[in-house]
Amino acid sequence: MPAKILIADDSAADRLIIKNMLSEYVTLTACDGEEAMLLLDQHPDIDILILGLSMPKIDGFEILRALKSDNRYKKLRTIILTVSDEPENEIKGLKMGAVDYIRKPVNFDSLRARIEVHLEYLKLQHLYEQKIHRQELTFDTFFYQAPIGIYISHARVSNGKIEVVFQDMNPKFEEIVGRAKKEIFKLGWEKFTHPDDLEEDLKNYEKLIAGEIDSYTMDKRYIRPDGSEVWVNIIVAKIDLQDGGRFSQICLVQDISERKEIEKSLKESERSKEVLLSHIPGMAYRCSYDKDWTMQLFLPDAII
Repeated sequence: MPAKILIADDSAADRLIIKNMLSEYVTLTACDGEEAMLLLDQHPDIDILILGLSMPKIDGFEILRALKSDNRYKKLRTIILTVSDEPENEIKGLKMGAVDYIRKPVNFDSLRARIEVHLEYLKLQHLYEQKIHRQELTFDTFFYQAPIGIYISHARVSNGKIEVVFQDMNPKFEEIVGRAKKEIFKLGWEKFTHPDDLEEDLKNYEKLIAGEIDSYTMDKRYIRPDGSEVWVNIIVAKIDLQDGGRFSQICLVQDISERKEIEKSLKESERSKEVLLSHIPGMAYRCSYDKDWTMQLFLPDAII
């Protein structure tokens, strides 16, 4: 059965755009926070909530607060909608329980990639809980055939230090990082994480270990043995197992190198457009994608 996704945002145009992007899933929409909470109550099987932060009646932050305090929603994955000039809202939303964010205007490839990886996480968590290895479709089958990289580790505290007692990864993880399992275990992921991304990754991981957060997500780069870089989106989360493993975690890894190249090209295209507009001895217009096709005026620096 297709995953069920709730899209809650005060912009009718954005709701429609996102709904069309996710047409293969069961999607519900809400125009304000009050309607969103009502739908969440009526549909306990909602897998992912795509949440706008500025909504009437009940805003996105209030919804995050309500979800965090209600055990019924502990498995719900919430992705917040933000804009590029509001990084403080992204940080605040993640601290309040959101697992990821998407910036407006919504990029199709970025949205699909994030939805897919979060659904893979939900599927894997479900397999753990149901002990699927006792059924026809075994956990091993899913683990080794999953289309994303998976790294699992269990650890315990020994003499005040964290001691890894078990770790495993699937072939896709080895393929993405370009290294064999034995080499990865020997090096540790810190050794082949790009130096520019390592500090943020370690800070997030330390918060996870300390119990300050249950999961985190970020875009980062791995360095392959030949020196090339691969961009990935990772989700690192705690796993609650009956064996009492205090530091049991799962890391899901998706190769996003192609998307990063597209984003780089788009930025270059925007930069070229700005240069072009700055040399136009007149006015330039662009229309918004809304019901009125609202015209937007651009005044080049040369004539201001």
